[in-house]
Amino acid sequence: MKLESVELRRIRLPLVAPFRTSLGTVREREILLVRVVGPDAEGWGECVAFVEPFYSYEYVGGAHDVIREHLLPRLFGLDDVTAELVAPTLQGVRGHPMAKGALEMAILDAELRAQRISFGEYLGGARTEVDCGVSVGIHENVDELLRTVESYLEEGYRRIKLKIEPGQDIEPVRAVRERFGDILFQVDANAAYTRLDGERLAQLDEFGLLLIEQPLAEEDIRGHAELAKVVGTPICLDESITSARGAEDAIAMGACRIVNVKAGRVGGYLEARRVHDVCRANDVPVWCGGMLETALGRAANVALAALPNFTLPGDTSASGRYYAEDICEPFVLHDGRLAVPTGPGLGLTPIPEVLERVTTSVEICRPEA
Repeated sequence: MKLESVELRRIRLPLVAPFRTSLGTVREREILLVRVVGPDAEGWGECVAFVEPFYSYEYVGGAHDVIREHLLPRLFGLDDVTAELVAPTLQGVRGHPMAKGALEMAILDAELRAQRISFGEYLGGARTEVDCGVSVGIHENVDELLRTVESYLEEGYRRIKLKIEPGQDIEPVRAVRERFGDILFQVDANAAYTRLDGERLAQLDEFGLLLIEQPLAEEDIRGHAELAKVVGTPICLDESITSARGAEDAIAMGACRIVNVKAGRVGGYLEARRVHDVCRANDVPVWCGGMLETALGRAANVALAALPNFTLPGDTSASGRYYAEDICEPFVLHDGRLAVPTGPGLGLTPIPEVLERVTTSVEICRPEA
């Protein structure tokens, strides 16, 4: 496909409720959408960077700039752009996996729409629906936390993930476990702890958690390996896993027994599939993480989560978990699961009037004459 134009669209969506983690509190999402247009097809991508660089060094404004100034000129220079060519073509630009992943997603969507193939079929999905978990932010009040968890369980979510940080960990976890009994339950630290916190984190062992996600800094692979010798609960890595090779190294070092796969974090869905394959070869289960995506990103995540080694419920929540109004037909939970879209490409497109209402800016980029 020869790229004729690429639309960089910024939108703003309020969350139905503030979402607090150890990294900060999110009240709305400013999102960069990418629409690629070729002679016979178009496709959509979503950049999962936040408006501020707190999850990683990437942020919305920076992603917009690097796409326009550094990534698109390289792709516009190709006579035939395919999703498989995106990563090698852009490797001269260091880093920026979320920006690169958004472009790859859009190009792959266009390719698959033209070929009448769904994302799930292309990636190798093994199921038609996926089990869904939900991520619960930090609550100062335990009673409010219990009410929140209860509401999600009543909606049918099959796994609860609780954000934790020092001082907001042992007692909230205890309260949830005592109140709700033998539910699937895990915690996410977003790198809020240090190597000195091993004994404290080991106190979580008594609660029978599925995993402790990313307790230490992303670069501290050795620290996670040492922590795994002290803590009985399986360690899961998130921010630390930035490629399939990185996953293989972390597994070999004993730094994790489970991996959270986020396509944006590793540069796109093709590399995410390679992470899945590496983990499967090493008998390490994976699950699909979330970045408060719109239905566009959620469609791709649900397709990814249908691969065979995604054996744990992911953060593939229904649209209504985050947004009162999504930009596409919303994903709705049925018996704790979401259906994998079967239409060509992502299987859905933005609703024009909704998209227009939430758009804050649009920039059209074209190859130089």
